[in-house]
Amino acid sequence: MKSRVRDGVLGLALLALAALYGMWFRADRHLAAVLLVFVAPPLLLLAGVIARRAGARFWAGVLALFWFSHGVMSAWAHRELALYAWLEIGLSLLVIGLVSVPGVRARFARKTPR
Repeated sequence: MKSRVRDGVLGLALLALAALYGMWFRADRHLAAVLLVFVAPPLLLLAGVIARRAGARFWAGVLALFWFSHGVMSAWAHRELALYAWLEIGLSLLVIGLVSVPGVRARFARKTPR
């Protein structure tokens, strides 16, 4: 997968995560906190991915581990919100996979003999 395509899919996944959180917590009485803690980070990382900053991809991978953990906890503890939680799990795994591609590719690339 080419880096531009990978970054495009990563950007869409981050946008989808922000939209998911916006819908999930839309009726929360602490909406400002929800926007700051859940919606803003994926959108800021999306801006970094669009600007082609490597640090944004790294931090997207790091935060995706937290998003994955939050999704698993929510799916386990709140069965009535399982659809949101499973979408969060899937999107976070997609983000982790996309940001890991270059490292995995480099790790398993054939070494040229010296």
